[in-house]
Amino acid sequence: MNEVFQSVEAPQVEPTEPCMRQDPRSRRTRELLQQALAKLMEEKDFDKISVNDITGAATVNRATFYAHYPDKFALLECLVAGQFHALLDERGVSFNGSCSSALRAFVLGVCDFLARSPGVDCEPGRPMEPHMESAVVAVVRGMLLEGMRNHIDPSSTASPELRSATISWAIFGAAKEWVRTQNRLSSDEIADIITSLVGPLMH
Repeated sequence: MNEVFQSVEAPQVEPTEPCMRQDPRSRRTRELLQQALAKLMEEKDFDKISVNDITGAATVNRATFYAHYPDKFALLECLVAGQFHALLDERGVSFNGSCSSALRAFVLGVCDFLARSPGVDCEPGRPMEPHMESAVVAVVRGMLLEGMRNHIDPSSTASPELRSATISWAIFGAAKEWVRTQNRLSSDEIADIITSLVGPLMH
């Protein structure tokens, strides 16, 4: 599988406690489960992977799995979240919902992530794994929502939840269209365009 998964229905699930725990033993268990899922997804579709498959590949029991994740969808989202946050950290991006330059860097991070992701840059007519799509959007939405909640616009008639959902799908859809386009623009060029389109939705 592509490098993006070497070490990252739930479309409305935000990365929360299972993704954020810092206890070393828990972190190691989560890494084993995420690595197992990534390996299994090289071999078959996500829908055909069971919790038993994941625990067997990770050499942990089902009780341990459910102590960390409510289901395999939450595991997938944490896998995506880990990789996406690592990519943003590489770029030094910290989106706080208040700066247009940070929004552009965030959009660029989404474009880079999708360009590295398996199953996106493929022949026309072959859809991206739907659960992967939901996981990516949920991670983007969660980060946008956190930033917006820190900078509430009292003049806006739309809630931060509605705006973050709208913007996350807009960014994801535009970035996916770009990554599947032949002879596409550079990531920097498309980030400028997407930012100009979604920027007005921020406020």
